Amino acid sequence: MNHPKHLFLCCLLILLPTIAGASATESLKNFIHETKTVSATFAQTLLDKNGRTIQESSGTMQFERPRKFRWIYEKPYEQLIVGDGERVWFYDADLNQVTVRQFDIAIGSSPAALLAGDSAIEDNFELTELGQQNELEWLEAIPKNKESTFEFIQLGFTLDGTLEVMALRDSFGQTTLLSFTDLNKNPVLPADFFTFTPPENADVISD
Repeated sequence: MNHPKHLFLCCLLILLPTIAGASATESLKNFIHETKTVSATFAQTLLDKNGRTIQESSGTMQFERPRKFRWIYEKPYEQLIVGDGERVWFYDADLNQVTVRQFDIAIGSSPAALLAGDSAIEDNFELTELGQQNELEWLEAIPKNKESTFEFIQLGFTLDGTLEVMALRDSFGQTTLLSFTDLNKNPVLPADFFTFTPPENADVISD
């Protein structure tokens, strides 16, 4: 079973041609500057290095900048990832198991750091325009930390600057495809939304 801590995002862009005039970098910076909170529904597909589907899943996600996020996997099995600003909690409902890690160690140069981080994008990523394809503007973000488990992250924005898809390739050659729907910018989220308390009798593993 593939754990969602290796997750997030979408792959159609790996071979995209560069087209002049794309402004995905500006869309990303505007998205980060203008959105303190976000909620969305997502569909995720994990592909092996040969492009074969390994797993499909879906759920909801929310984040609050800086450093807080919540990912809920509803199908095919229930899992929850919560970043509270100091720690990241991974909860597997089927196993009743919780893994907790320090925030900076857990996300590093990950997609969560890109979207919910508290530092300038260029501090952690090298950004490259990929151009426009299928009415989306594409951007590639390569982690500057060479020890990152991710080779690259690619983001697709609609022409009005809304984040619609992401793609990520990990160090094992697997690609995670992730598309967002019902994306809501700056919703009001409960004050305790990004806190997590391990369920009673859960097996808690701390790195």
